[in-house]
Amino acid sequence: MHYKVRVEGKVVHKAIYNILGINREGHKEILGMYISESEGANFWLQVLTDLEQRGLKDILIACTDNLKGFTQAILSIYPKATTQLCIVHQIRNSLKYIASKDQKEFLKDLKLVYRALNKELAEDELLKLEEKWGAKYPVVIESWQRNWEELSQYFDFGPQIRKMIYTTNAVEGFHRQIRTVTKTKGAFTSDMALLKLVYLATKNIEKKWTTPLQNWSLIIQQLYIKFED
Repeated sequence: MHYKVRVEGKVVHKAIYNILGINREGHKEILGMYISESEGANFWLQVLTDLEQRGLKDILIACTDNLKGFTQAILSIYPKATTQLCIVHQIRNSLKYIASKDQKEFLKDLKLVYRALNKELAEDELLKLEEKWGAKYPVVIESWQRNWEELSQYFDFGPQIRKMIYTTNAVEGFHRQIRTVTKTKGAFTSDMALLKLVYLATKNIEKKWTTPLQNWSLIIQQLYIKFED
């Protein structure tokens, strides 16, 4: 989330980065809240190192956008983690390079890829997508092929888990709730003033997170089979 903060008389653009986790009891939990002027693999490496030092033992599945180097940062601290890139982010990035007159038809074909019943069928549809659109939009097709392993991790799981991890919608929904509190503010007087307001808003939001996610008893069984202990 991006905000304006006063620093030595100047207004600087800064961002707050949040990590939203689902714990073993199926409850949402904000694991970390960090403020920075820039985002990159090195920044996230510092964040993940901090989480490890604070006691986060393991991450089963990490869902992220496709920031370069983010996956490597995660795996350097949590080498057993499964990393899934956000499908919605990938689609948005793809549409930037598709002519408006082709977008509707392209999305219809693309939907056959990411909504396939399994990974094998998805890969067949990806080949068809390349045959149809590869010559016209090589950059888009190449991006899907290059990122395919991380884009397709969710096919290893059942429908309940797929819905949870193929997009970062959960954390974006949390951000929307925070913005209802911060949208009336102009430039914050300091980093701490910004962090305090977001922290207090977060605490109010967390009061609603009293029950496990829907179908958690089924989800935890799948996770136990996949990740054992």
